[in-house]
Amino acid sequence: MSQFFTDSIFWVEIEKVHPNPFQPRKEFDEAKLRDLADSIRQYGILQPMVVTRKETTKEDGGLTTEYELISGERRLRASKIAGLSQVPVLIRDQEESDQLKLELAIIENLQREDLNAVDRAKAFQQLVTDFHFKHSDVAKKVGKSREYVSNSLRILLLPEHMLAALAAGKISEGHTRPLLMLEDRKEEQEVLFKEMMFRKMSVREAELNARKIAVERARKIERIPDPEITELEEKLAQTFGARVHIEKGVKGGKITIDFFTNDDLRSILDAVNNKQDLGTNALLNRQVTNTENQLAAVDVTAGQTEPALLDDRSTEEKVEDEQDLYSVDNFTV
Repeated sequence: MSQFFTDSIFWVEIEKVHPNPFQPRKEFDEAKLRDLADSIRQYGILQPMVVTRKETTKEDGGLTTEYELISGERRLRASKIAGLSQVPVLIRDQEESDQLKLELAIIENLQREDLNAVDRAKAFQQLVTDFHFKHSDVAKKVGKSREYVSNSLRILLLPEHMLAALAAGKISEGHTRPLLMLEDRKEEQEVLFKEMMFRKMSVREAELNARKIAVERARKIERIPDPEITELEEKLAQTFGARVHIEKGVKGGKITIDFFTNDDLRSILDAVNNKQDLGTNALLNRQVTNTENQLAAVDVTAGQTEPALLDDRSTEEKVEDEQDLYSVDNFTV
């Protein structure tokens, strides 16, 4: 009987099929689901879903049967949109463990390349945290290298709003490496992230900016800090709500204030006009510069479709980066 269940396809009521609670994929593109639903209406479901079978006893003593997905949630969602009353399923002959449900769901999504980088990393993290897998164990399960798994998990070190941007496709996975370079420099990391968002930086541009920030930081560490200059930088940063850098030369110096939009610039100028008692106007009048000189020229129009970010690496470079995607060894200061 168990062999019969494993090898046979059954048609079951769609309302009796429930999603896999360990499904690692959280984002489902509604437009693509509608396209799949149109295909299902025309051609039917070409590949059955894989489920486990559960029987529970009702109050009157009878039995009721329900099914839990192991794979095929996109097909299930699209079938509901298409208005199907029944769907084809393959029934596994035994109830699977929670661990195996998660493993199978991850593997299916990886094979179909349906997981975004954040969902993939969270799925790996669940195997590590809930089921005590080592990175090498996860790698064997999903058919990837240990470095691939470790680098995927490093993505989760980014702040939540950056992870949300990555999951939504506003930045690419390649952009996470320069961001992770600045993991211990939260202010610089945030500035670089905003530059990625406003300027639509390519991966190469982001890496060059990360290296530049790292070099500037190292040079600043090498110099003997001036407590008075440091204090002024902090006060000005609080006043303007932006990163401020004071560079002192042999005679005079300059102040650099970061901003991203015209509104930011107007806020800075208002602060200058309203803070006559700061005691730093002589410095401010010398030079206020934008770090990248052109950030304020970017006109972001509400509701306008944003162009896709450019990942300008070659196929060979992407394959090479898979092994050391976020390794700081590539960034020598």
